[in-house]
Amino acid sequence: MLLLPLLLKATLLHLASGSYHPFRNGFYYNHIMNDNSDEQDKVDYFSGPRLVVEASRDPVYSYNGANATLPCRYRYEPDQGPKHKIRIKWSKVRDDYTKEQDVMVAVGKTYVAFGDFKGRAHISQAGEESWHGASLVISDVRLKDDGKFRCTVIDGLEDESDVVELRLQGIVFPYQPPRGQYRLNFHEAERACQDQGAILANFNQLFQAWSEGLDWCNAGWLADGTVQYPIRLPRKPCGGVHLAPGIRSYGPRHRHLHRFDAFCFSSALKGEVFYLDRPAGMTLEEAKQSCQDAGAEIARVGQLYSAWKLAGLDRCNAGWLADGSVRYPIVTPRANCGPAEPGVRSFGFPRKGRFGAFCYRER
Repeated sequence: MLLLPLLLKATLLHLASGSYHPFRNGFYYNHIMNDNSDEQDKVDYFSGPRLVVEASRDPVYSYNGANATLPCRYRYEPDQGPKHKIRIKWSKVRDDYTKEQDVMVAVGKTYVAFGDFKGRAHISQAGEESWHGASLVISDVRLKDDGKFRCTVIDGLEDESDVVELRLQGIVFPYQPPRGQYRLNFHEAERACQDQGAILANFNQLFQAWSEGLDWCNAGWLADGTVQYPIRLPRKPCGGVHLAPGIRSYGPRHRHLHRFDAFCFSSALKGEVFYLDRPAGMTLEEAKQSCQDAGAEIARVGQLYSAWKLAGLDRCNAGWLADGSVRYPIVTPRANCGPAEPGVRSFGFPRKGRFGAFCYRER
């Protein structure tokens, strides 16, 4: 019993001795440059102004095709006015926390954007009072821009950073291909979502959808390579009746070998989805041609879901979509229009039959 007090005392004595020096970014330098070979640590402390970086604590909300500003600012304590050699770097934090994706680097009024951000991102250096601006402005926001961004300010040997989150307003929907359930490996799931005007959803998007009522008993890929599914009403085939409601997870799966469905994410549309019909209905090929004749294209699944969720599209008539499925969106449930809850109803992938068509046209 005396061992723990003795260890604690020894630790405290060690911390109080001159051989322990806490690291502070930009303010602690050890004795490598000042070693007089007397075998005793020497520490130099930099007593200059402290760099402070501050990003928005609240998420920034936007949608597909819009513009978004991610607030970030910095200052010195005590204030010493603007510096000319400050470097500002923005990067995107990946879902799996591997190497961050470079977005932009700026020195003064000179900046370089990288990858998909070329031509649609710049830094706003407008400041206020003692703060200097370092905000990232993104135009034509894209689905895959959703996520966390790191703002880093670099002043010589010193750098500080903070993180701000960009959240796109949109909808998560489960998707399986015409071949049936659990036919997609991870890479095929990515392509399937893209083909439907969407991307693989991330966990935060799936969780938000679950909190808004999404209940789906088929497991699907997410953007980080995990496989999960949302359950609002626990039941035996969906993890058991004794588990609480929530997101069920299979964890990371092999991206080539394992096969599941997909959870896709779509945001607001730059155009409109509308319905076309003929008295005798149409085949899939006739539906595609009718949309083209109307100056549009046959709608994708993600576009129909976005129009239902974000634009209030309500139509109690089934129509063809680009993947060969037949669906219809219901905002206000009513007799002869399916279940008692709002949603996008599906007739699956009929090989025969004549239906209307949902078309999509850019504004």
